[in-house]
Amino acid sequence: MEFRTERLILRPPAEDDGPAASFIFGKSRSATGSSASSEPTATSRLRRDIDHWRKHGFGRWTLDQNGKIVGFGGLTYQPGFTGLNLSYHLHPEVWGQGLASEFAVSAVVIGFRDLAAKKIIGLVRPSNLASRQVLEKAGLRLECDFPYGGAPGLLYVRFRL
Repeated sequence: MEFRTERLILRPPAEDDGPAASFIFGKSRSATGSSASSEPTATSRLRRDIDHWRKHGFGRWTLDQNGKIVGFGGLTYQPGFTGLNLSYHLHPEVWGQGLASEFAVSAVVIGFRDLAAKKIIGLVRPSNLASRQVLEKAGLRLECDFPYGGAPGLLYVRFRL
């Protein structure tokens, strides 16, 4: 399932995306504020994303801009939560260009329209102000403090109208 935004192509991840995944997950910080991943961890994340697609028919996309992989992001089932979890990781070179917001807004539309989601959530660390703003631009609203992964977190939610 491939989609386009104004500047991005969203396509299912492929094994060939491994080098980009290693770099992006190795350099970026997630919306949750977790630190960069090692190469084996990045590779396992990519495999997990590919497996999610095989199992559910959707998941985290590879984000392509002008033929270059600039990130990974999508909607996935998150154990212990209802709704689809919106997450993304972008290449540091494209931070501050509005791509995260462009992606998140489009992902929410796709989630409700094409995946018939009833609820979309976002998990974020309180200190990650940029990601909190992205979630808010995508129409998610702060629901509550929600500690996870052994650290403080915030749960953002948007329901289908």
